[in-house]
Amino acid sequence: MSDINVQRRQFLKTSVGAAAVAIAPGMLLFDMAHGKTEAVTGKVRWGMLIDTANCADGCNECVTACNKENGLSGGLSPTDSQWIRKVDLRDKRSGREFSLPMMCQHCENPPCVDVCPTGSSFKRADGIVLVDKHLCIGCRYCMMACPYKARSFVHEPLHDQKPDVPRGKGTVESCTMCVHRVDKGQQPACAEACPNKSILFGNLNDPESDISKKIRSVASIQIRADLGLNTGLRYQGL
Repeated sequence: MSDINVQRRQFLKTSVGAAAVAIAPGMLLFDMAHGKTEAVTGKVRWGMLIDTANCADGCNECVTACNKENGLSGGLSPTDSQWIRKVDLRDKRSGREFSLPMMCQHCENPPCVDVCPTGSSFKRADGIVLVDKHLCIGCRYCMMACPYKARSFVHEPLHDQKPDVPRGKGTVESCTMCVHRVDKGQQPACAEACPNKSILFGNLNDPESDISKKIRSVASIQIRADLGLNTGLRYQGL
């Protein structure tokens, strides 16, 4: 066996070992990169309850905040990434109109994770669905699998990126629920920016959290609940 092959095998062995340490149960590469030392566990499941009755038609504060927080261009061209989009709906029978933000629904059983051939699409133990830019090959299977059209492909070259929000040309991305803020005990940018407080963020697994109490007291739905994905986002008033 040549020295080159021996060295290559040793390199792969070392790399795999390092990866195994990095992705030990409860700890993710993303957490280590951001200095998060405590383990992410299933005791918490982050989610949002969006009150469509308070979501004003023509208001785009959540979209603007998302773009600013994550270094997105704001959809200046058809190929630009947009992690939140406002959707206008109309009930044909009653004529009632709705306006609501649509983004990654952070499913308990995410189709994007199921179809990803490299494991770059993954779900943290606390329910947040993310994309590892180092593993994504840009095949876009996840985009086809997502029933919410919540994922974007990065076509454009990227400049002046946000240190806490790694992106990459030729990769797929979507709403991260502002995981870099959540890991610091903060709210996602969209929830914080909403002038009508229409987006309630919190721990779905804590029966005493504001979001859990609200879900018990009002009627809410999961979009495409028939798919059995158990989404982390719920909508009130639809």
